[in-house]
Amino acid sequence: MTLTIMPIYGTRPEAIKMAPIVKALQESPQFECVVTVTGQHREMLDQVNQIFDITPDHDLNIIQPRQTLNGVLTRTVEGLDAIFEESAPDAVIVQGDTTTSTTGAIAAFYRGIPVIHAEAGLRSFDLFSPFPEEANRKLTSQITSLHLAPTDISKRNLLAEAIDGEHIVVTGNTVIDALHHTVAKALPFSDPQLEDIAQRSGKTLLVTTHRRENQGEAMRGVGRALARIADAEPDLTIVLPVHRNPVVREAVLPAIEGKPNVHVTEPMAYGEFTRMLSVADIVLTDSGGVQEEAPSLGKPVLVMRENTERPEAVTAGTVKLIGTDEERIVEEVDTLLHHHGIYAAMANAVNPYGDGKAAARTVAAIEQMFGVGQRIADFDPKTS
Repeated sequence: MTLTIMPIYGTRPEAIKMAPIVKALQESPQFECVVTVTGQHREMLDQVNQIFDITPDHDLNIIQPRQTLNGVLTRTVEGLDAIFEESAPDAVIVQGDTTTSTTGAIAAFYRGIPVIHAEAGLRSFDLFSPFPEEANRKLTSQITSLHLAPTDISKRNLLAEAIDGEHIVVTGNTVIDALHHTVAKALPFSDPQLEDIAQRSGKTLLVTTHRRENQGEAMRGVGRALARIADAEPDLTIVLPVHRNPVVREAVLPAIEGKPNVHVTEPMAYGEFTRMLSVADIVLTDSGGVQEEAPSLGKPVLVMRENTERPEAVTAGTVKLIGTDEERIVEEVDTLLHHHGIYAAMANAVNPYGDGKAAARTVAAIEQMFGVGQRIADFDPKTS
């Protein structure tokens, strides 16, 4: 009998990390994969599905202008409940720590449907940073049947919360599977200026910022720091794919307006973003996923946060936490631009996040969960 597994996702980061799992499930004779998207993001979500040739079976399309977290939660629960009534999946898979993932887990739990949590066990140990992600992932862990931890540290976090180790599998992170797949395509830039930047010999700083807890004065400080870096380093090109959130744009853009070496773009399609990662020299970000992707390409990452739920890269030396202080941002970028030894140490550190086989480990773990197969060996960066 074929088992029905329902991946649920709604944002671009979820789509990127869920896509390899979806493709692996679709190739398995044991499972029918029923893809359900909430549309918490819209255009960016659709772009990722197109790259991986995924057509959702259900699309809630919940996105609204200036949507609130409670609005996303309410529309997601109501939409999913009707789908569960119709499809009766044997299990759902949620990914990470978005409102979609936690709401999907809760909606399934209330229906008595087992929850599989991909990228389980990440912790910053500060309930309000990142917000609401830290609370989301802790809540999801409490109602999960199978925890797919990306690293051994994530597994230890779950064990410390009294999660049964028999229900935890260390898979590596599927973002590495997705990255390898996409970078190999070398997809073209739709913006001719980005193509020119990719071909030039000068250095490039790639910047992403959107984190909710950084909005306001901290993000205005990021804008001022970028302006100072642009003025001090005229041969450096700064590329900023700016988030669609108007609160982010109003904070960051005024300080850098008119700077000739700052190139502001709309959010890049995933394929274009991975290519820009591959040609950038330094990454400055407050994102979570970029902390995993950039080290796989040998790119030093400066993280504009006070803490991270991804400490593995900090320990490995590929990532450095620098916070959002304007002076600190300017100083840290300057250090990587002008001190070759420090740059090389970060660029050449071992990536602790995956070997491109996380999706295969995920499907094997689900097969064992239902008694139709066996797990394969956990991911270990020392031997992979």
